[in-house]
Amino acid sequence: MGTWKKKNSYTNKVSYISVPAQIIKSVSSSSLRDNKSSKRNTTKFLFLLLRNPKLWAFCFLSLSVLGIVSRLGPCLSPSGPHQESQLRSSDSIAYTRSNSTHAEIPNADDPSLDMIPKPPVAVVEKNETFGGDSKLITASRHAFWKQPDGLGYKPCLDFSAAYRRESKRVVRERRKYLMVVVSGGMNQQKNQIVDAVVIARILGAVLVVPVLQVNLIWGDESEFSDIFDLERFKSVLADDVKVVSLLPANKIMTRPTEDGGMPFNASPQWIRSHYLKRFNRDGVLLLRRLDSRLSKDLPSDLQKLRCKAAFEALKFSPSVMELGKKLAERMRSKGPYIALHLRLEKDVWVRTGCLTGLSSKYDEIARLEGIKRPELLTAKSSMTPNERKLAGLCPLNAKEVTRLLRALGAPRDARIYWAGGEPLGGKEALRPLTSEFPHLYNKYDIALPLELKPFAKRASIMAAIDYIVCKESDVFMASHGGNMGRAIQGHRAYEGHKKLITPNKRQMLPYFLNTSMTETEFEKMMKKLHRQSLGQPEIRVSKAGRDVTKYPVPECMCNNQSTPTI
Repeated sequence: MGTWKKKNSYTNKVSYISVPAQIIKSVSSSSLRDNKSSKRNTTKFLFLLLRNPKLWAFCFLSLSVLGIVSRLGPCLSPSGPHQESQLRSSDSIAYTRSNSTHAEIPNADDPSLDMIPKPPVAVVEKNETFGGDSKLITASRHAFWKQPDGLGYKPCLDFSAAYRRESKRVVRERRKYLMVVVSGGMNQQKNQIVDAVVIARILGAVLVVPVLQVNLIWGDESEFSDIFDLERFKSVLADDVKVVSLLPANKIMTRPTEDGGMPFNASPQWIRSHYLKRFNRDGVLLLRRLDSRLSKDLPSDLQKLRCKAAFEALKFSPSVMELGKKLAERMRSKGPYIALHLRLEKDVWVRTGCLTGLSSKYDEIARLEGIKRPELLTAKSSMTPNERKLAGLCPLNAKEVTRLLRALGAPRDARIYWAGGEPLGGKEALRPLTSEFPHLYNKYDIALPLELKPFAKRASIMAAIDYIVCKESDVFMASHGGNMGRAIQGHRAYEGHKKLITPNKRQMLPYFLNTSMTETEFEKMMKKLHRQSLGQPEIRVSKAGRDVTKYPVPECMCNNQSTPTI
């Protein structure tokens, strides 16, 4: 540690007074011409000073004040340490704007520049991990990144006393075994696994680890333990439903009773009345096609079990979680990031019957595919593409996503992670996004080549990686609903209501088509329409279509003002 020497602490201090160059020139020339006369004037001044005591006192006082000011100068300087720290912590946007004003630039060789106080430079870090330009780290203070008020809501899974008493009997069950086969993409499989847990509880049965049906489209042969953490799944649900990996030896030869199909919105009463009698007789029940079959309106304890299965028990396997978290850390290594779930694939345009927003060439490709495969069309066939769009039934294309993000204040230097399949039109489909937001990446951009290689033919695991990076983002937006968008919305709410933009498509699209609006008016309108669609707590009302895993308040979350629903 250095030693502070008081004696010479101010001997090296130098003060500068800024004076126009013309005055300096005139003073210098006059001083050279009148050097001799200045000496005579100095002698005369000293003689007067000695004869006049008042003048002597005034000069002594002036010199004292100047000495004090010179000592306090560094503390009073506007560019002192405190002020500098304030400037360094200011928003990078303000700094950028202040530097963009046009001014005359002085000659860089001018030595007087060394005497001009320089503005503090915002700290710049370059993205050494993957692509991208230098970025001001102070951008994280931009208003766009502000998180919604979660109103104090936290996970609250307090089961009723009756549920807990019943649990003791259910977990001792050894006679009835429920087997389920889940299908579809990873997010569909997750929904069905959660429902299988609840159905096993309703029937008081042991749940055999769900079988993942081989996906014929992607050829994914992943098993449950490849995607999900099996041991965690069993242990977290140990007090609610017993989960086993295989049927016991005495049941292997039993031909399971296979149900022909469960209706949509099946209630617990319907499930018990249709399955319990056969279940008690045969001991093994096999269920398929569970997607969206179980009612969304269930008793409070079963809703809590749904949340417990979805958010606490059903975690991804350690290897998948590790890679997903690693990619999320890379995205956040230089500041906050946005995650987008873009639905721009060919099959999405075919199923929705919507126009791509690219060109007639790609619209024709989607139309011909729809004629070839009419079973894919899930939209109302009586509506025209434009009617579907104005009804909010179409995915937002990249141009619309870009304009919405810009209107809501997303900074141009924002880092954006996009999840989804290969867009129809490839890079051309993403060009509006990349031109406005150049830091656009997906998992292939930020992962090392060997990191994704083991999962090259595992579409469900690739979807799980996207899920993790999107869930961990600072801001999330899905261009078109879907299972992944709904699941991430609920998960982000359960983990503290992190910011999520829900495009109000039905109300906002007419303004997208209004060419008479100025961009300022458009931005104001977009902010107004989405003021209540930024991830704030939403109370789940009793509607069949509102899943508690998307709206976990109030059954699965409570605050100081609310009481647990028991």
